[in-house]
Amino acid sequence: MPSDSDSNIATADALTLLLHNQHALGAAIEEVTKWLAENGVETAAENAVMAMETLDTNAKAIKDAILRLRQS
Repeated sequence: MPSDSDSNIATADALTLLLHNQHALGAAIEEVTKWLAENGVETAAENAVMAMETLDTNAKAIKDAILRLRQS
């Protein structure tokens, strides 16, 4: 059975990959938001901005969890 340390490392590694996905999704949504705004689809652009804000908030929480796991 793996130790708590091994489990923490594996969890932190998985969370790190999820964090990278958060950043990639944010970049993609940012590109779509720019296109929407440039093409007069303001409401959809505003919704996309709100989605990016949620990704940013959640990315911070994931980062904090990774740091806690790596310190234990």
